[in-house]
Amino acid sequence: MYMKNHILAALRQELEAWEKVLISLNETEITAAPQPGEFSVKDEIAHLRAWQQRSIARMEAALQDREPQMPQWQPGIDPEDYENTDKINAVIFANARDLPWSTVYSQWHTGFLRLLELSEAIPEPTLLDSSRFAWLEGHALAFVLVATYDHHQEHLEKLQARLAQGADSHKNG
Repeated sequence: MYMKNHILAALRQELEAWEKVLISLNETEITAAPQPGEFSVKDEIAHLRAWQQRSIARMEAALQDREPQMPQWQPGIDPEDYENTDKINAVIFANARDLPWSTVYSQWHTGFLRLLELSEAIPEPTLLDSSRFAWLEGHALAFVLVATYDHHQEHLEKLQARLAQGADSHKNG
């Protein structure tokens, strides 16, 4: 249980780090794009939520011993085809553009908690067995959790750098 506990603890810490940043921002700061053509914090959270749905689908599939039922963001675009990533991200942005921040946040937060709940229910040997699920093409289910952590961390680091840069420009301006 050590590896599973370590991965889940890292995911919980990542959620806490995001919560700390999000609570420090007001809704205007969350919904405003920093520069034309750039994504707002709300857009980033919507992006993370959408991709989080894939991880949840995989965890549900593992618990039910079936193929994952991936989200269909747009007919004709396979969410498993990484060559479609830019198209998928554009669809995600378009789908979430008019949603209120409270909805985007709630979906992401609830999804994160659901991912943790599902992961808790999966035995560690199942999480670590790279031959257990053919649909993971040789990856262990734990890889899905680590990738989720990495994706959130990548976006959090960029956001923190952007916020620090903005704070520095306010001090110097």
